[in-house]
Amino acid sequence: MGSEETLDNLGYSLLKDLRFEIGENQTCFNLCFWVFLPSSTPVPSTILHQLHSKNPFLALKEDKRLVLSPSVLLQKESSDSEGISSAKVPCAVSDVEFPLARWAHIGCQVFNNVIRIYLDGKVVGERHLDSSTDRQADLESFTKVTISAVGNGLKCLDGYVHNAVVLPSSTSIEGHHVKDPPMCLCIDSSSVSDIELEGDGIWKVFGGKASCRKMFSSDVLLLNAFGELVDKELEVVASLTYADNRAPVEKSKDDDAPLLTTCNGLEFPSDDKPRKLLRGRASFQLNVCRLSSECDNKMFSIKFHLQKRRNFPFFEAFTPPIRCILKTCDTKISTITWKKLPSGFHLFNGSSLPHYGVGHSELQLQQNPVCEAIPSPPSKRKKLEQDSSLPVTKAESNLQRFDEECSSQTLSVTKNAVGTSLESIQENYGEIDNSGSDSESVGARISELKSIPCIRDLTSDLTIFRYCLGGLSERSLMLKETSLYSSEQEMAEMAEKISFFSGCSHHRQQIMIAKILLEEGERAWNLISRNSHRVQWDNVVFEIEEQFMRITGCSTRSLTQQDLNFLRRISGGHEYLTKDNFDKMWRWLYPVAFTISRQGINTLWATMSPKWIEGFFTKEEVEYALQSPVGIQEPGTFILRFPTTRSWPHPDAGSLIASYVGSDFSLHHKQLSLDYSSDIFYSSEKPLQELLLSEPELSRVGRISRSDLTV
Repeated sequence: MGSEETLDNLGYSLLKDLRFEIGENQTCFNLCFWVFLPSSTPVPSTILHQLHSKNPFLALKEDKRLVLSPSVLLQKESSDSEGISSAKVPCAVSDVEFPLARWAHIGCQVFNNVIRIYLDGKVVGERHLDSSTDRQADLESFTKVTISAVGNGLKCLDGYVHNAVVLPSSTSIEGHHVKDPPMCLCIDSSSVSDIELEGDGIWKVFGGKASCRKMFSSDVLLLNAFGELVDKELEVVASLTYADNRAPVEKSKDDDAPLLTTCNGLEFPSDDKPRKLLRGRASFQLNVCRLSSECDNKMFSIKFHLQKRRNFPFFEAFTPPIRCILKTCDTKISTITWKKLPSGFHLFNGSSLPHYGVGHSELQLQQNPVCEAIPSPPSKRKKLEQDSSLPVTKAESNLQRFDEECSSQTLSVTKNAVGTSLESIQENYGEIDNSGSDSESVGARISELKSIPCIRDLTSDLTIFRYCLGGLSERSLMLKETSLYSSEQEMAEMAEKISFFSGCSHHRQQIMIAKILLEEGERAWNLISRNSHRVQWDNVVFEIEEQFMRITGCSTRSLTQQDLNFLRRISGGHEYLTKDNFDKMWRWLYPVAFTISRQGINTLWATMSPKWIEGFFTKEEVEYALQSPVGIQEPGTFILRFPTTRSWPHPDAGSLIASYVGSDFSLHHKQLSLDYSSDIFYSSEKPLQELLLSEPELSRVGRISRSDLTV
């Protein structure tokens, strides 16, 4: 690993230190540099001075347009050059405003017959000059010209510069623009979670004492001027400031830090715990300990900045104003006993797990009905300190609850009902983070665990404890963070331990694919977006299909237009796709593609006659197909489908569901037990199709067509 990156060796400097020397007889040249001028920059003002002349070389007009006035074209540098009239100096004026408070690339092209202004690699102003033999002879006789940001006795603008050079006329300014762009720090708004947004854009968070504050999260990105992630070995620190003047918020009377960051389940003062940028991203989980009411009702702002570096504004990022209030809560403490359960016993619903890899001659169906079609409403997470005891989980009560809530019934499904379900895919999808697993039923989820000793590694008891009892949002954050820092072997050990202690083997696959899912998702979005914040859906379709076929390893079957329309609904159904929309779609699609890539399932997907897996359908569509208008189909007729409301890291994301007509002519939905840690798909003498048909409930493959489902 190389030496640590520092800002000093990355080529950033103050504008006041900028100075160019135009060499002897260098009559044609290109002057290029990146510049960052703050929003408080006064206008009009001079950016670059010509030390041999009283006229500015590059200036900013009142309307924020650039003016290039190279007096070197009139006279060589001499003692009487101060007397050059500004009216005689040729100038070029840009036709666009110069942007403030962001990086901008300026190119000044000075030739004998033309002068041009470039802004961000494009010509924005030019002036053609009359040819003059006398001027040419005069130009060839000058020795040197000095151009500087500091004039004689004049105050320099506040600003910052990167990669400033004088190029020969044969070198293009456009080439310099794309080479070595500067960097900046920004907040990934799509990653912000667990805050309440008020109408005026103000964030509302719950803070104060430990029993009442609520953790929220955000990612910080290191981008170049083109919006691309930059991989540099730098560290980011979060601190709490006042929103009005950016001054740091003081510690409380008890000398507690105003802002805490969570790392591996433990809280630290944020100033003492920087986060390392990995592939241009750093993830923060934060708690505000001060209340606005304690600070004259002032609003706060979280400042993210690079550690141990100069306070360059482009390496600082501030959140919107934050109003931190006290959440009313009780102070009674409930307790929970965490203990290991016997192997093979399900921690959450008390049922026994199938024993994989032993005498595996036939495929098994989970006996728990599938309930993904009716997602649970968003759960209210209970703090450990709140007066809320955890219910005792018993197998009998859970099985009864599953039967009451999720058992399939013979429904009179109409075309209108199917149409309504199609339109509500996104509504259901938005709730899946709070739904339970088909393989687990958690009595209570705890997001904050305090006063528990921790060995800070992936297989520590606290890490396993937090993952097993956390909701999908917390699990996603944990996997997102650990995948950046951990090897595949460490992730595998974490997966095995969580599967063992939770009693749910389905967790294993979601943890094992976390690293590659996130990495490939990031690469796919960068390839699709090409530095844009949003992309039209029609321009995304081809790349999504390419990624899907690559992951599945199946070149004989691609996605149909109906499948792509389904994915569009999952992503939000909008004409333009944002990073947040893409992530929602990707976290559903990747586990499905991964399942299809497995031996046995891949054959099912590739087989077209009969079509064992029709495509992407909702539960309601499948039920409608099995209950056709002419009458319900024969008992044993089944259709294989992927649950539409199960997305990574849900334990059942990418699983296969068998929806079938029972012997009592009612509809049933059962999940196939596919344990990839065993050798079932490699050692079985029977193909998966025969294993399915050997199940007593399944006898023939049903068909489904979207043309019959239109409203």
